[in-house]
Amino acid sequence: MLLHPSSLPGPGPIGELGAYAHAFLEWMSHAGLDTWQVLPLHPVGPGASPYSSPSAFAGDPRLISVDALVAEGVIEPVAMPWGLDSVDVESVDTWKWPLVREAAARLAGSDEVKVWARTQDWLDAWARYAAMAEAQGNNEWWTWPLVDASTHREAVAVHVAVQYLFERQWTALRDAARVRGIRIVGDVPIFVTHDACDVWSAPKLWKLDAAMTPDPVSGVPPDYFSPTGQRWGSPMYDWQAHAESGFAWWRARLKRELSLCDAVRLDHFRGFAAAWAIPAAEPDARNGQWVPGPGRALFDALAAELGSLPLWAEDLGEITPDVEALRDDLGLPGMKILQFAFGTTAAHPFLPHNFAHDRWIAYTGTHDNDTAVGWYKSADETSRHRFRVYSGRDGSDPAWALMREAWASVAGTAMAPMQDVLKLGSDARMNTPGVAKGNWGWRLRELPWQVCTPLREMGEAFGRL
Repeated sequence: MLLHPSSLPGPGPIGELGAYAHAFLEWMSHAGLDTWQVLPLHPVGPGASPYSSPSAFAGDPRLISVDALVAEGVIEPVAMPWGLDSVDVESVDTWKWPLVREAAARLAGSDEVKVWARTQDWLDAWARYAAMAEAQGNNEWWTWPLVDASTHREAVAVHVAVQYLFERQWTALRDAARVRGIRIVGDVPIFVTHDACDVWSAPKLWKLDAAMTPDPVSGVPPDYFSPTGQRWGSPMYDWQAHAESGFAWWRARLKRELSLCDAVRLDHFRGFAAAWAIPAAEPDARNGQWVPGPGRALFDALAAELGSLPLWAEDLGEITPDVEALRDDLGLPGMKILQFAFGTTAAHPFLPHNFAHDRWIAYTGTHDNDTAVGWYKSADETSRHRFRVYSGRDGSDPAWALMREAWASVAGTAMAPMQDVLKLGSDARMNTPGVAKGNWGWRLRELPWQVCTPLREMGEAFGRL
């Protein structure tokens, strides 16, 4: 099941890591599901995108459960408005954050926080960055005056405690998943945003000019998501500097991710072979060039640090033989998106009968796709006809028809977004690439216990239990 915690049901303006998250794990157990894929778990950036975070290490304070803080006696009971159909970003900022900050302030400097903080190498830099960003009105770090973070000692301690609260609640949730035999799969965006603690604290690891401005910037060329490509604007890595450090930053990053999750999806895997570099002056991504990535050297360094590498490769987009060779040489599973399979011929590699082995994750769609119902309604008639013939269905229920194809395939993992389980339309879409507004807000109103039996039966029928 693909569902970000922000989309969980429950009280408050956003999904949380409290009682309803634990109930979701129980729902998964009843449905016979053993893998929960989330989006990045870090603080969100502009537009509330989890793929544009100010930290590759910190946890997202928005997900901290207010109910759990009350139950733990850290804050006084508060009236909790019932959850909405979408995340209320304004209420997160104006109502929830002050409560989380109040709880953190009460714990700041306590022995329990200090003991935990000493085990987190990334924490000091993040807390200093977050405190200084607050003091500077959240202006970009390259505009800050030269002020020592020690002048914000109390705020730094609060941000340390905020991360402790996130860690405590997430660890409890992950432990509950383990008890139920559910693995959690995290997500690592290959790039980090320019206005991030990571770039602020180690600018030599990125391609920045003397004014600390990135040039070139990251993105992808035109593809099926966008005719002008996607200009992400993130700074490009200085891979030589990373290599000279033994890829220390990346080793720390993956170590952190695997302390939070059981496996990790590497977003934009092709960028490790070569990435699309766009001159900073270009308004879109059409004019760029491929520049080499670190290749196998990075993954050898990661393996030396971490041992086995429970990684998934997001191998979508313009994939060339060198990308496939790197993925296969590392033995990583790639992704098969069924929505893309029905527009050409029977030889399309995303059609299940062409899966040559089980080292794949078969998706009905991802967070970047329309829902299955929305896809079917907007697809051309040729694609719809191919889908109906291939699935042996009449098209009246495209979501569960796609799910059956994924579950029936030889793919080692079959994955569906919750929106497809619920047969929802395009208004439940999580993200539209290339569109700046209206994303990342979808929220589940209640857990669909009524579908547990058919999901379990489908898992049993195709040997997935």
